[in-house]
Amino acid sequence: QVQLVESGGGLVQAGDSLRLSCAASGLTFSNYVMGWFRQAPGKEREFVALISRSAGYTQNADSVKGRFTISRDNAKNAAYLQMNNLKPEDTAVYYCAADRGVLLHTVPGEYEYWGQGTQVTVSS
Repeated sequence: QVQLVESGGGLVQAGDSLRLSCAASGLTFSNYVMGWFRQAPGKEREFVALISRSAGYTQNADSVKGRFTISRDNAKNAAYLQMNNLKPEDTAVYYCAADRGVLLHTVPGEYEYWGQGTQVTVSS
């Protein structure tokens, strides 16, 4: 059974940093593109960042460029999202997701497996 478990969320002030982790089990982790998405209340789930299987390629949403960094450790079956200079508009539930497909997707529907999410709240 595939499981993705996010951790590291919390309540912080604007300008602070957080590091989210995603622990994967039940799948061959290195075969999957990993993505981070977020969903704020009343809004659709949106793409944040993705990383290729070998970590040779990453892509960020424009809204987080220069502030967020995605990484992965295939030996530990884990993906990470380092979030710096957080803003109140970053407040959302953050999800990690895994995609077995060949292409790199920014659309949530292309990802096969999802975690339960971790809340990030940024106060002004």
